[in-house]
Amino acid sequence: MELQSNITYMPRIGDKAPDFEAMTTIGRIRFSDYAKDKWLILFSHPADFTPVCTTEMSGFAKRKSEFTALNTELMGLSIDSVHAHLGWVDNVRKNTGVYFDFPIIADIDMKVAKLYGMLQPNESETAAVRAVFFIDPRKTIRLIMYYPLNVGRNMDEILRALEALQISDKHKVAMPLDWKRGEKVIVPPPRTLEEMENRLQEKDLELVDFYLAKTSLN
Repeated sequence: MELQSNITYMPRIGDKAPDFEAMTTIGRIRFSDYAKDKWLILFSHPADFTPVCTTEMSGFAKRKSEFTALNTELMGLSIDSVHAHLGWVDNVRKNTGVYFDFPIIADIDMKVAKLYGMLQPNESETAAVRAVFFIDPRKTIRLIMYYPLNVGRNMDEILRALEALQISDKHKVAMPLDWKRGEKVIVPPPRTLEEMENRLQEKDLELVDFYLAKTSLN
């Protein structure tokens, strides 16, 4: 079997988010200095003035207040010039009333897209796939989503996953399948025989078995 030689760097969960400087729609930024003490959703789209991307960017803009409530900033990216970004932002606002008032990186030289593995040659060599990076206040990558060019993202899932990460960090718990805010969470399994015996006696848990127990955070 022939090995591919065009291997692209792909950041992984738990990696430090690669630092960079870039021009954006709010001016030039250094990533490591942006959104200090906050979570950050960094997301790419294939191109300005395209239909799926317009619906996605509008979705982020319309629900920006929900991200703000979760101490989270938004940052977009595509391999377009800042002039194209500004024209698109203005066009969408005129046509729909939706304003993209978060920074969008003008990644003409593809520097950031390559740093974050957003260019995937078997999908496109010149357009970023629909990537979403969840980055915590320590600038650590906590979750990554990739979508192809022709499938839009799910904003409810992005917000659900973000909140799940934050609650998991705060309470040292895990989230079961399809978890939503207000639902029970999974407590860590016991690590010793003594902890297992104590778990079996606990009355405040929804106990399926010693290794699977749920509790409410309310």
